[in-house]
Amino acid sequence: MTDDFLKPPLEELLYEASRVRHERFGNEIEFCSIINAKSGRCAMNCRFCAQSVHHTTKIESYPLLDSETLVTETQKQWNRGIHRVGWVASGRSIDSDDVSKIVEAAKQCHGGRLCASLGQLDRESLQRLKKAGITRYHHNLETSEAFYPAICDTQKWSDRLATIERAKSVGLEICSGGLFGLGESWKDRYDLAMVLREIEVDSIPINFLNPIPGTSLAGQPILSVEKALRMMAMFRILVPKATIRICGGRPSTFGDRQAEILRSGINAIMTGDYLTTSGISPESDFQMIQVFGFRLAKVTGLSLDEIKQFN
Repeated sequence: MTDDFLKPPLEELLYEASRVRHERFGNEIEFCSIINAKSGRCAMNCRFCAQSVHHTTKIESYPLLDSETLVTETQKQWNRGIHRVGWVASGRSIDSDDVSKIVEAAKQCHGGRLCASLGQLDRESLQRLKKAGITRYHHNLETSEAFYPAICDTQKWSDRLATIERAKSVGLEICSGGLFGLGESWKDRYDLAMVLREIEVDSIPINFLNPIPGTSLAGQPILSVEKALRMMAMFRILVPKATIRICGGRPSTFGDRQAEILRSGINAIMTGDYLTTSGISPESDFQMIQVFGFRLAKVTGLSLDEIKQFN
């Protein structure tokens, strides 16, 4: 089936992806951003990750940010027109004390547009997050089940899938996608898309490897713009109902060709900085989408009754 996406001319594929996007989402683009809530010291050996203790990288390491900082920084992002803000913590998972801190911070936000990426939490912890007001859980599958052992052997791909299933079972929306340019094949990309379609995720973040000095994949070549566009179009066509969100690695992959991402069928952009690398400002991204005839999706909040349930 991968031939269906490799044989057609790129322009033909981009046209079809744009048609599917317009049919489902019109000309609206959603913005999201992340806050690096807990950085570094991760015991897992993901070959691409600057935060792994198995690598020697120049990043800042720190424990979970305090509630006041999380709330303040989140409100700043919302005030800039960002639709969703995600709190991301390094490591396989966070402990119960950190879960409690996240819960307390979430109760103070009252926005209904909070996401969390906190690793392989159990069902009880996930239920607490939802009750506190977090609406979406992020947990990437990263790549196909077949290729995953080539990039990490300190956890199983099936464990990642199980975390997604637990989060979904407690009523959290799911944001799950992958990182591309790791050396995976087109079949691996296709297989990942099919799994995400089968489990009906709400949002698919598309990340591209930005090879970081000191990591195991420091010498891995960056994907070409043409391959990146073809892959994004494939995900849009295969998973038409999901939000397709371009995230990490965008500056290094697309360089001065940023606007071309809007031809690939995406309907969401992660804007601002990433976990350990610089990104593109919301103001620049907003100007870009306007120039090419897109508009920022409407920001919707919660009703007073919905807010009260979190207190």
